[in-house]
Amino acid sequence: MLWTGDLKGSVDFYVEKLGFTCNAFNDEWGWASLSLDDAGIMFSRPNRHIAYDKIGCTGSFYFSTDDVDGLWQQLKDKAEVCYGIENFHYGMREFAIYDNNGYLLQFGQDVAEQH
Repeated sequence: MLWTGDLKGSVDFYVEKLGFTCNAFNDEWGWASLSLDDAGIMFSRPNRHIAYDKIGCTGSFYFSTDDVDGLWQQLKDKAEVCYGIENFHYGMREFAIYDNNGYLLQFGQDVAEQH
C-alpha cells in the first residue's frame, strides 16, 4: 500500500506508462488496486488515523523483468529518469525512474539471462 496525494494521477501513471491494469478504484475511500502479471500494488490517500507530513519512501521498488532494454525504450521519455540503463558489477542490467509521487522504481534483468 503506497500513499499518494494524487490517487487518479498515480493510477494514470501506472496504467498508461507502466501497463498496469486498474482492478478497483474508489475515490470516496481514496483507494485503488492495480496489477500487472503477478505483481499487485495498492494506492491510498492517508486517512485521519495516519500521522504523516509528506508522501515519501526511504527505499525503492525493484521490478525484475525479462526485457529490461525494451522497458527502457518504452519508459525513458515518459518519466523522470534517476539513472539510465547500464550493466552493474553485481550482474544486473538496470535503470531507474521516478513515479508521479517521487517513488523510485528500479527495473532490472540478470545479465546472464540476456545471452
